[in-house]
Amino acid sequence: MIEQFAKSVDIGLSKPEKTLPSKYFYDKNGDALFVEIMNMPEYYLTRCEMEIFSTQTAALIESFQADKNTYFELIELGAGDGTKTSKLLEALSTEGYQFDYLPVDISKNSLDQLQTSLEQSLPDVSVIPKHGDYFEMLGSIKDSHHPKVVLFLGSNIGNMTDAVASDFLYQLGANLSKGDKLLLGTDLIKSADIVLPAYNDKKGITSEFNINLLHRMNAELGASFDPDEFVHAPEYCIDEGIAKSYLLSARKQSVEIEATGKTYHFKEGEKIHTEISRKYNDDILSKILAKTDFEITQKFTDQNNYFADYLLSRN
Repeated sequence: MIEQFAKSVDIGLSKPEKTLPSKYFYDKNGDALFVEIMNMPEYYLTRCEMEIFSTQTAALIESFQADKNTYFELIELGAGDGTKTSKLLEALSTEGYQFDYLPVDISKNSLDQLQTSLEQSLPDVSVIPKHGDYFEMLGSIKDSHHPKVVLFLGSNIGNMTDAVASDFLYQLGANLSKGDKLLLGTDLIKSADIVLPAYNDKKGITSEFNINLLHRMNAELGASFDPDEFVHAPEYCIDEGIAKSYLLSARKQSVEIEATGKTYHFKEGEKIHTEISRKYNDDILSKILAKTDFEITQKFTDQNNYFADYLLSRN
């Protein structure tokens, strides 16, 4: 993991327009900070999707077209703390569906906490955690030949460019069989006064989350970042429909990283692009799905129409 981390950082910081991979936000401290972010008043995404899962649980389950007499696998990519999914798990268990819940996450810490929590709150639900990369884990269960329902929630798909998202969904479909389902959580396009505060909250938790990536590189890669010399700088344009997070260098400075054996130079005001959060509508998603094996069969939205969970079927 450290070797790949170092390689990814080196590639990103060696570009003319510097980048860092957002997947490395999630160490133990990053996990805890993201839980705080999800509970912020400004971060509407979690509340909106929770509303869908809480008020439309029966409709979601019906959309899966699962047979109570046929075992299926419920696979969640990037499961996190599983708060929303627990609503679904409880209903499926209560109604007598036969299934295993397979949460997949790159964070072992998140998986351990999720498994412990579900063992206490839903002891009748079979939980089989899968630690690692999405496709590596999907590949390991590809040949099970059981029906599958995949959850990819929280608008995690929005952390990808449209081209990468299209390829991701194509590869995901390649690991599934005809008739399998994907429930895809997406943040819908809205005005900047609603979107931007979700990435720039008043308490500065999002800033701390972004800057935690520098602390992680210092601890794990032997980097010499001074986190106080970088500023969290989010941007959002409704016409583009993409929120972007940057770390901005407050002064001209150089940073050494032992794990790469290199020194990286920053100009005053130079930005490191750390994350995107794509916002969607039906047209955007349809274009992304055009070269995949999925088609939209249903759409669930919150009462404000801020967020949508699309039910996709594998052709």
